[in-house]
Amino acid sequence: MLTLIVVVFILGYLAIALEHQLEINKAAAALLIGALCWALYAIGYEALVPMSVIPAEFVEAQRAAGVDPSDIPRAFLVENQFLHLVAETAYILFFLMGAMTIVELVDAHEGFSVITRNITSRSRRRLLWLVSWLTFFASAVLDNLTTTIVMISLLRKVIPDRQTRLLFAGMVIVAANAGGAWTVIGDVTTTMLWIRQKIGPVEVMRDLFLPSVVCLLVPLLIVGRLVKGEMSAVAQPVMVGLEENGDNGGIQEWHRTLFLVLGVLGLLSVPVFKAYTHLPPFVGMMLSLAILWIVSEFVDRTLDEATRSSTGVVAVLKRIDMATVLFFLGILLAVGALAATGVLPSIAVRLDQLLPNRDVIAFVIGLVSAVVDNVPLVAAGMDMYDLPMNHRFWMLLAYSAGTGGSCLVIGSAAGVAAMGLERIDFLWYARKIGPFALLGYIGGALVFLLQHGLL
Repeated sequence: MLTLIVVVFILGYLAIALEHQLEINKAAAALLIGALCWALYAIGYEALVPMSVIPAEFVEAQRAAGVDPSDIPRAFLVENQFLHLVAETAYILFFLMGAMTIVELVDAHEGFSVITRNITSRSRRRLLWLVSWLTFFASAVLDNLTTTIVMISLLRKVIPDRQTRLLFAGMVIVAANAGGAWTVIGDVTTTMLWIRQKIGPVEVMRDLFLPSVVCLLVPLLIVGRLVKGEMSAVAQPVMVGLEENGDNGGIQEWHRTLFLVLGVLGLLSVPVFKAYTHLPPFVGMMLSLAILWIVSEFVDRTLDEATRSSTGVVAVLKRIDMATVLFFLGILLAVGALAATGVLPSIAVRLDQLLPNRDVIAFVIGLVSAVVDNVPLVAAGMDMYDLPMNHRFWMLLAYSAGTGGSCLVIGSAAGVAAMGLERIDFLWYARKIGPFALLGYIGGALVFLLQHGLL
């Protein structure tokens, strides 16, 4: 049965990796393997859950409750392993849903235009640096996917030349991934590590900010030399949201500024909330969402009916990418099944035997994330090792999984989004951006090792 579980996971993972070729949404494949792996585990529980692995306290509690001894392994599987995994998974999913709703609410009120419309530089090189660093810091607060979409929308309005715009778009991908790696709310993988209490919000900024800067700076210095001259015309203010000019349905400057400020403060307050209350991070995220929701109910009364129908929270909730949420649910359940059956701990022991140290393992995981999704890789990594919070392996894993995907355009959500918006060719990115992104990735990892005195 254990072999069958592993085969189901591998086949499902291949389906996820070949999503575009098979034309089957990866969320469907993830949900399928998540449910099947646990179903197979439950069916074969007699052989897969020996009494020796069940804590004595649990056995005594079950016997005291009158449970038949033969049913104790099944009870341990359901009550201890599965429900514990469901709780941890729910923390992550609720957190992501709250964050996605806040970002969508800010965008619906054109909050991002407060930043993007002020980018009017005529120098291509200066504009590249400005866009890259703006993306870097914005993705540390927002998620890297949203930041990429906003910045690509900006580039399409201010850079008419496609070849120049593609270079900018490539650097936006690198900057978004690098920026998302050094905060616990900037990338889903760092969020997962934080919620599972592998890294702390202050510690990850302390350890990963400089490596992330180098990860962006190296390719930026190289690509910056390829971009010369000035724009043919002065860039025009950019409005990301509704119409650029004319009547915006009643949305005024104070609306945009208010929701941008509240959205950013709401996201930034979540780590502070957790530090003071010790409650799961999703509770703080839901509190921030509730405040924005109430404010929007009052503010939207100042808008006309047509605009109100698209800016209200109910309308915004319909635009949340639930397919992505379900993908996370399926993949976390599947990886959790492998951890519960002992497959991942066995792989960890084998890797420790094959590779010289765990720093190399984390570094390789980052490179692999350029080919396959980084979410299951990080989920597997978390269940492979039992290491203390803020251990350097967790920090290097956060950096590697967050930035390694920049080496290929399909290696990250930011890359896939930019690929779809700008129709970036896979081979073009591999030639023009990938090698420089790899150099930045290696440079950032070396800086991390230097910080920890490991070189």
